[in-house]
Amino acid sequence: MGIIVPVLTLVFLLFAKVSHGDSNPRVILVGGSVGSWKVPDSPNNTLNHWAENNRFKVGDFIVWKYDMKVDSVLQVTKEDYESCNTANPLKQYNDGNTKVELDKSGPYFFISGAPGNCAKGEKITLVVLAERKSGGGSSSGDAPKVSPVSPTAQTPAPAPGPAAAHNAAVGLKVASGWFLTAVVVGLAMA
Repeated sequence: MGIIVPVLTLVFLLFAKVSHGDSNPRVILVGGSVGSWKVPDSPNNTLNHWAENNRFKVGDFIVWKYDMKVDSVLQVTKEDYESCNTANPLKQYNDGNTKVELDKSGPYFFISGAPGNCAKGEKITLVVLAERKSGGGSSSGDAPKVSPVSPTAQTPAPAPGPAAAHNAAVGLKVASGWFLTAVVVGLAMA
């Protein structure tokens, strides 16, 4: 019994991490390091390359670290992003340690507020993944459309055979195993 409890505890903790590991918001440093918010040294090394290799989700926080005496971060529309227009930002940050919550899915556009830096490539587009809704319904609240059943389809479904009963028993066995693991871990921790 001495090794069973630690093994079961590990199995339970791994299962809990897999099940709930993505529910916590993350704090992500733009570019992956301090000083990344700058004019890129080459067109092949932009912040958009970094962003394309990362997944952002609703609730994450993005952090910029930069010298506030010479730069700033502007959140802008797609049009202002493409034209590097700094005149009408949606939001302006100039504190040197900017933290922005990604509170909805879709694209976010940020450019440098320093004159000329955006045109030289100091800008980033972050695409935030849509939240998955439990229950499989559509996010708009509309019920999924169902095709009508043809009135000529009169063939009854076949009765479940012994394989169906075996599959149900296996499912019960697996579910019971997770339940027992949780009970044993709970007792071991008590």
